[in-house]
Amino acid sequence: MADTKKSRDKQADDAERRQREREMQEARDRADETEPVPDEPEEGLGELDDALETHEYPATTDELIEAFGDREVETRGGWKPVDEVLAPADDRTYDSAADVRSQIQGQIRR
Repeated sequence: MADTKKSRDKQADDAERRQREREMQEARDRADETEPVPDEPEEGLGELDDALETHEYPATTDELIEAFGDREVETRGGWKPVDEVLAPADDRTYDSAADVRSQIQGQIRR
C-alpha cells in the first residue's frame, strides 16, 4: 500500500482495532480466574493506624498499651485487644508508628 494519508489512517485504525481486541480477550481471560481468598488479616490496622500516627514517639510498650490497649485488631483467631497483642513484646521502645505497626502485624500473624 502506498504511503498516503488514507493508508496511514487505515493502519492506525487497524492498530486500534487490534488493541481493543487484545484488551477484550485479556478481560475474558481474567473473568475465568478465581478471586484469591485472603488467609491473612488486613494489612492495615483500621482506625488504629490513624491513632498510632498521631501518638508521640519514642513510646514504650506500656505507654502504647495504656493509650490503645482497649482497641482491637483482627488476627487469624479473630479480634483481640491491642494489650493482648503487644504483651509478648515486654517493655520495648518504639521509634515510630511504622515500628509499632510492624510489631503488631508480626504478632497477629503468629
